[in-house]
Amino acid sequence: MKKFLSLVTLGAALALGACGQEDKAAKAAPESAKKSIKLYTFDCGRIDMLDLSLFTQGDEYDGRTNASSVMCFLIRHPKGDLLWDAGLPTAIHDAGEEGVTSGPFGLTMPHTIEGQLAEIGLTVDDVDYFSPSHSHFDHIGDANRFAGAILLIDKDERAHMFRDEARTDEQSFPLYNALEEAETIEFDGDYDVFGDGSVTILAMPGHTPGHTSLLVQLENEGPVLLSGDMYHLQESRDNRYVPKFNTNVEDTLASMDRFEEIADETGARVIIQHVMADYEALPRLPGYLD
Repeated sequence: MKKFLSLVTLGAALALGACGQEDKAAKAAPESAKKSIKLYTFDCGRIDMLDLSLFTQGDEYDGRTNASSVMCFLIRHPKGDLLWDAGLPTAIHDAGEEGVTSGPFGLTMPHTIEGQLAEIGLTVDDVDYFSPSHSHFDHIGDANRFAGAILLIDKDERAHMFRDEARTDEQSFPLYNALEEAETIEFDGDYDVFGDGSVTILAMPGHTPGHTSLLVQLENEGPVLLSGDMYHLQESRDNRYVPKFNTNVEDTLASMDRFEEIADETGARVIIQHVMADYEALPRLPGYLD
């Protein structure tokens, strides 16, 4: 039987309220908390955006395409291993080098998460925590393989994932339906994963109702801010473009403001998870940031 722990009613100790979120999220973790933390980057697929106009409310991207990365991350902490996002569905990998075209997206997946875990001596069963930034297919595609881990999820995103309409989606829902029975920690606001300020899930709604980003405090690299889908291109960040398919434009713009405030206050290295140049600048396995 699953265990479900709600953190919605907790105060600032774990789930940060709207007031003062920026100050608490941006506060540096103690040096002792940063030691021994490793951030591994996984190649979780490629997306050819065949109609880039979907990624802005206006006409700025009309007639354009874009080749993007799909990144997942493993954070190794003395208190446990956290997988952030789960990339494209494994069926894309099984389709071979040519991949799959689905609507406005050309999808390929050269590597599996299992294979990349094996490169650092781990298996799926070694993952203690799984947290998707949100429930779109390119971030939660391999999620059912991690239903044995503890699911860390924003309460609004969990409600969005398991709403009646989502259950009727025969393509997407089977990718993550096993998570409904996973041991779950649900939170409202930010969430300090290990209780030491080193890894903080940040509430960044708008792309989806409970979209999140991740702030990791590393000893040598310093703060690293993983975007989720706060942005899809560097140009989108520079110009504050909001995709047509975001669930709430005003929430997205407010989250962009907060994201940039945290980036400025911490001096974090920002990694936009769909920007190929950001992926290429990160260490290849078995390398890592620390």
